[in-house]
Amino acid sequence: MSRIQDRFNSLNGNKALVAFFTAGDPDLSASKEIFSVIEKSGADLIEIGVPFSDPLADGPIIQASSHRSLQNKTTLKKIIELVKDIRSESELPIVLMSSFNPIFVYGQKAFVEDAVKAGVDGVILPDLPPEEAEEFLGYANEKKLDMIFLLAPTSTPERIERIGELSKGFIYYVSLTGTTGTQSALSKNLEEKVTEIKSKVQLPVLVGFGISGPEQAQEAAQCSDGVIIGSAIVKLIESHSDPVERNRNIADFVSGIKKSLTNCS
Repeated sequence: MSRIQDRFNSLNGNKALVAFFTAGDPDLSASKEIFSVIEKSGADLIEIGVPFSDPLADGPIIQASSHRSLQNKTTLKKIIELVKDIRSESELPIVLMSSFNPIFVYGQKAFVEDAVKAGVDGVILPDLPPEEAEEFLGYANEKKLDMIFLLAPTSTPERIERIGELSKGFIYYVSLTGTTGTQSALSKNLEEKVTEIKSKVQLPVLVGFGISGPEQAQEAAQCSDGVIIGSAIVKLIESHSDPVERNRNIADFVSGIKKSLTNCS
């Protein structure tokens, strides 16, 4: 059983909190510290973003964090080493979220082998659709690396079923059309769409994109199996240069989100 599946099983129906941050922002040493803070604050899974100069789905907040990380000469190889270092202290599920280009340059087979060896549990590649993922899926399935696909408000019933067949770990539901970022309100048809997806897939369905606080997290979790929060955390990292203050604010924010999910049913 994978760490991701094991984690969802251990929740016993409670809602999952997935937290995202960009590796190397402000630097890789801080990234290890941020991971630890997020874990201790109640996150169930952590997404580590791989910076890329021309991302597909990232909004301005995460794009800026990727720019800062790339200026620090962060590479995919260094991120895999970061995961290996984290694994000496943590068994929390780790998912890498990346554009496909860095993995293509690295070598698909080599990436899967090195990532799994380091302790990566899953990957999210927004710009690698199922129709073009056959080679990567072959390597990932062989090494038991969970490939997590995305669904969107525009996804057709046929698309939902196809993604449900191919995905491992969980389904990432993009709650709005567009890029990542904090929003003042969630999509009006969120519950309707998530309910449709859950009727067609066996995996947990988590809602991401646009969730910026406890109230939105609680609202999204009412109809889903959990939430994914990224931009709000990345914004906290950007706005606090002092590590102690940064970590305290991240801890307060993540623990507040986790608390808001406690009473969801």
